[in-house]
Amino acid sequence: MEIKRDKYLNDIINRMHNGMIKVVTGIRRSGKSYLLFKIFREYLREQGVSDSHIIAIELDQRKNRQYRDPDVILEYIESLMNDDGQYYIFLDEVQMLTSFEEVLNSLIHMDNADVYVTGSNSRFLSKDVLTEFRGRGDEVHIYPLTFKEFMQVYDGDMYHGWSEYVLYGGLPLTATMKTDEQKIRYLTNLFDETYIKDIIERHHIEKTQELEDLINILASGTGSLTNPARITDTFRSVMKSNISVNTVRQYIEYLEDAFIVSKANRYNVKGRKYIGTPLKYYFEDVGLRNARLGFRQNEETHLMENVIYNELKSRGYSVDVGVVEKRGKSEEGKDEKRQLEVDFVANLGSKRYYVQSAFSMPTEEKMRQEKESLLNIGDSFKKIIVVKDVVGVTRDDFGITTMSLYDFLLKENSLEL
Repeated sequence: MEIKRDKYLNDIINRMHNGMIKVVTGIRRSGKSYLLFKIFREYLREQGVSDSHIIAIELDQRKNRQYRDPDVILEYIESLMNDDGQYYIFLDEVQMLTSFEEVLNSLIHMDNADVYVTGSNSRFLSKDVLTEFRGRGDEVHIYPLTFKEFMQVYDGDMYHGWSEYVLYGGLPLTATMKTDEQKIRYLTNLFDETYIKDIIERHHIEKTQELEDLINILASGTGSLTNPARITDTFRSVMKSNISVNTVRQYIEYLEDAFIVSKANRYNVKGRKYIGTPLKYYFEDVGLRNARLGFRQNEETHLMENVIYNELKSRGYSVDVGVVEKRGKSEEGKDEKRQLEVDFVANLGSKRYYVQSAFSMPTEEKMRQEKESLLNIGDSFKKIIVVKDVVGVTRDDFGITTMSLYDFLLKENSLEL
């Protein structure tokens, strides 16, 4: 069964013929090649584009190894462009092409060529092209399957689907596997044999154990406030390592560049400014995070927060961690200032939403705690609490909306409910 990825198809359609190189990025095995070579190709055919005007080259295929030479591939492409009609050029795993910048620069100057490329994210980063072409590269970032996309192929109800999704994540191939053993082996091997090896090879890392230890630290502390200095302290106190804070910072950047983790900066809502560190790190796929820890630390509260973060990002929002300062009196009657946290501040153009992830609110006290930061924001943007419980969408006297996780993830307009 084909998994529809309409959002990303529309993202590409909206960039057609814009005179820029379309760069499809994302964590490895997230479906970049499938999006371009299967879904988008089928769309072009439906629009009447003939196969002779779609030039698709998978550079990682051994049969195409001769096209990794820049002169050979340019000569080959030019030989296929026999008229003045529009041609669509797909290059998969373009990092395998020698001097790919020169090749892309040549293609972009062809008036009747519309160019689309993908690459293994840890070797070919969007910023390489975006920097090289100074505004002539246009990125489409593809995420692992959202819960809604995952449910297209899951044979069961949404409750069992959630249990599966929060454990094994949303990499497309994982979603089609039948047994737990298959999924565990696939995710574990993928992390060890693909992601880590790619980073080590790209950046010529010698202290590989420290990189692996860092990944474990980030995985164990998913959604917790931290920074490179704190992580360095952990290395020194727990692992007796003399790793420098600059090395830790650099390794984290490598993981971000490879789309394995993503950071959420802290934002002072009332002060309207970024605070800096500490900040939070979330994994692009919770299944990979769980695999990294041997499926031993599966705290659903933290994983649910990670999934909500990824959902907001996949919808195109920039996402920060909100901080709200509240002044009051201490028990001793002294003036004090407290910092309250809003899990997520999601922005897209003029839109803003405050989203709180609350696994459950079984008591009035818990409800009060979850609402406190939202009540002290003081602006008119929508404020939402997402709970794991199956509840109807409600709105209290202060305008705070409470909704079920399933409504939030499965309804495209959930932020407007």
